[in-house]
Order: sequence, then structure tokens, then C-alpha cells
Amino acid sequence: MLACQRRITENQAYELEVAEDVGIQQKTSFDLMSKYVGGRENLGYTRQDAKNYLNSKRRRDMAYGEAGCLLQYFQQQLIDNPSFFHAYQIDSEEQITNIFWADARMLFDYQCFGDEISLDTTYCTNGDHRPLAIFSGFNHYRGGVIFGAALLYDETVESFKWLLETFLQTHSKKRPQTIFTDQDQAMSRALQEVILETKHGLCTWHIMKNGIKHLGNLMKDGSNFLSDLKKCMYDNEEETNFEASWRTLLLKYNVEENTWLNSTYQIKEKWAACYMKYAFTLGMRSTQLSESINSYIKSCIRPNLNINQFFKQFERIVKEKRYGELPGLTITNLTDPTPSFTPMYRTLSTRSSKENTVKSFRSERRREGTLQLT
Repeated sequence: MLACQRRITENQAYELEVAEDVGIQQKTSFDLMSKYVGGRENLGYTRQDAKNYLNSKRRRDMAYGEAGCLLQYFQQQLIDNPSFFHAYQIDSEEQITNIFWADARMLFDYQCFGDEISLDTTYCTNGDHRPLAIFSGFNHYRGGVIFGAALLYDETVESFKWLLETFLQTHSKKRPQTIFTDQDQAMSRALQEVILETKHGLCTWHIMKNGIKHLGNLMKDGSNFLSDLKKCMYDNEEETNFEASWRTLLLKYNVEENTWLNSTYQIKEKWAACYMKYAFTLGMRSTQLSESINSYIKSCIRPNLNINQFFKQFERIVKEKRYGELPGLTITNLTDPTPSFTPMYRTLSTRSSKENTVKSFRSERRREGTLQLT
């Protein structure tokens, strides 16, 4: 096909843009459109033409720069829904560094289910390795919900302090009872300075992962070290049993002087079952909920996206996740209500159809001595 004969029509351009917005790769969308018209020779343009068109559109969309596009996006969100919240931090050179946002559904979900949350920053969104922070938790049928998201400039104490302060401001200063994070020291310091009253739990999955990293030599040749470490972490409901089990572990594997184990032991109140049993967790013991969300985002978002493309993809992922909640909501609405609890949990329990959720609430409230059956 000669160059003078190739042209992307207005309808074809719209189809290319929509395909990119929903995350379809250019090759796949080109093959699909070729199939629709009975072959590439009938399409009227080549794959390179489609690539050039989309590249030109991205440059036009970014005409105001990353900061300008970001502000335009937030302005449009506020027009669409005045409850949308956003905040950003500017450095001494008037450059945007940290960005936080939460839509109306995230604000509502946090008021209902924000007593225990998870914060994860394991996924970096682009070539600059900017961490994507996700606040998440459980809803009334133990499905994952997002309470807010942020793009951070770095993972320093100051950035985390700004993030936590902004998160509280977003949600009318309502503090969670428990928050789970990984073993990041900067995040731990920020939590102590901003929300000291909130119970800080460490992700047990991260602890096991770090254990493999630091003590892999002890896990060879059929060693039971990892399973013994898990028993120390999960199987001791009493402090005396935990201390005895921990001491046995150190002696059995001759690791009394191991630096990583000793430092982990110093923060045992944040991960050992005998200490975490007093925390309000509803069964959450790790950040894997938010990590699973981040993992899904990673599978859908390429690291070379510009800011416009990132937000389009993020919106799509959030909508898909919420759409996936509909079957659970349908089951919930078809079941009989359960006995009512305190005002906050009466709404949750009467809408829940999963027995383990109700048992978790009963266990937590009995421990606090506030269970009220009617």
C-alpha cells in the first residue's frame, strides 16, 4: 500500500485510542481491527501508522507538561464528583513531588471499613522508580477495598509523614485502629510520629521473605528452620510459650548471635501472635491484600506510561475491581441478616453472608468487651 493511499479515519482513530485506554497492546489491537475488515490489506493503514498516531496523540496530551496534565486531571475529577480529594507536595524548586488522591467511593469505604488497614509501597510505576502507595482493607464480606493511593517521590521519613498526614486529612482525621506495613524503617518512624495511637503490625509474609534472604543457609538439606520460625510466629498464644519457643529455635540452629534474628525479636510486639492477639485485625496479618492489588496493577501498567496514561489505567483497574465485587454483593443481599452488634458493626454484620467474617467481629468485640446482642 502506497503512503498516499494510507489514512486513519476518525472512527479508526477513536478505536485505537479506546484500545490503548483499556490496556490492549498495539499489536493485538491492530490484529483485531484487521480481522474486523477481512484482512490487513482492507484496513487502510499499517501498524507503524497506528504507532505513529498514538505517539503523536501522547505528545499532544502532554503539551502542558506532567504537572499541567496532573492538575487538569484532578480538575476534571472534581467537576465529575466534588467529593474527589487530592493533594500534592511541592519542593523548594516548585516541582511536584508527592501526590495523593481518593475518590468518593474510597472515602465512603474508609468510613465503613477503615478500622484496620494495610499500606504497601512495593510497586514502582515508571522508569524513575516512583513508589505507588496503596491504602487498602477488608469490606463486610472480606473483599479487598482501596482507601486511597499515592505516587511518592521517594521512601523517606518526610515523604511518609506527609503521606500519613494527608491520608488522615482526607478521611476527616479518623485514625485506623491497626495498620500493617512491611519492615521499612522510614515508614515505621513516620507512623510513630503521626499516628502513635494506632497499633502497628508488621507483615508476616515480609518477615518470612526476609528470613529466607538473611538465613537461607539454614534452610538447606531438608532443614525445618522455616517451619520452626513460622511456629514461633503463629502458634504461641501465650507470651511464656513464645519465649520458650524462640529460645529453643535459637539453640537448635545455633543462631543466638544472629543480627537479623535479634533485631526482629526486638520488635516482636509487631508480629508475634501472642502480642498481636490484642490488636484489632479481623484476621489480617500481612500487607498481601494491598500487595495483591499492586501486583494486579503491575500486570496492567507498563513502566513507560506518562502521567495521563497511568491515571487512565489506574481508573480502569479500580473499576474492574469494584465490578468484581458485584457477585459478593448479590450473595449478601440474598441472605438473612445476622444478629446486630455495636452501631458501627451492625451495618457490617447484617449485610455479611460469610460466617468467618461474623466470627471475626464477634471475637474482636468480645476481646474488647463491647459485644451487644439484641
